[in-house]
Amino acid sequence: MANIDQTGAVARVPSAHPLFLIHVLTALGAPIALLALLAGAQGNWPMLFVWLGIALVVDGVDGPLARRFDIARRMPQWSGASLDFVIDYATYVFLPAFALAGSGMLDGPWNWICGGLVVFTGALYFADNAMKQPDGSFKGFPAGWNMVVFGLMVLSSSQVFTVLFVLALCVLTFAPIRFVHPVRVARWRGLTLTITLIWFIAAGFAVANGMSAEGLVKWALSLSSLYLLLVSAVHQLLEQLR
Repeated sequence: MANIDQTGAVARVPSAHPLFLIHVLTALGAPIALLALLAGAQGNWPMLFVWLGIALVVDGVDGPLARRFDIARRMPQWSGASLDFVIDYATYVFLPAFALAGSGMLDGPWNWICGGLVVFTGALYFADNAMKQPDGSFKGFPAGWNMVVFGLMVLSSSQVFTVLFVLALCVLTFAPIRFVHPVRVARWRGLTLTITLIWFIAAGFAVANGMSAEGLVKWALSLSSLYLLLVSAVHQLLEQLR
């Protein structure tokens, strides 16, 4: 709870309300992001993505909890949305761009060109108040660079493909094309959540194999990534064909 000092000013101190623990959970993404950065700075890219995976799980839990307990209304002095944006930009955009530019996936000058475009377009996207659609999907590519860069690295994509794919997604950031949120989009939710789980399992095997995917793991990671990338665009197309 906020305290009032002798001047009548409200002191900005952490709330004692038990629901504040949900904001604490969100804020844990900050030290997780730091650990990911330290791993990347040491060239330990598998560990960087392990930490980003943990951050992704935290991000998947705190939002539903905040909505379930109506945190925005019950604790209006704390902006969970602002806190979430700070953490998400670090873990979804900045750190994946750091891996893209610094891991050796791309030669210069493409490493800093692509990395720079990722952080630039991601920053603009996070400022778009119209990115969330009524069905729970996102308008434009939702800066999910953590999964994209991971996939490109694990699948050992060629430099030409990596550059073209990154440039295409940067353009699609501002396109009127929908991209799925695995939890919020009700249409085909069961299938989407199953595919998302398959992606995580395949990603876990790839990390355990030294950031390499072969055989069934490679196919599972590739096809699940393709599904998650295209499913909401398919929904959009089906609606337009009605």
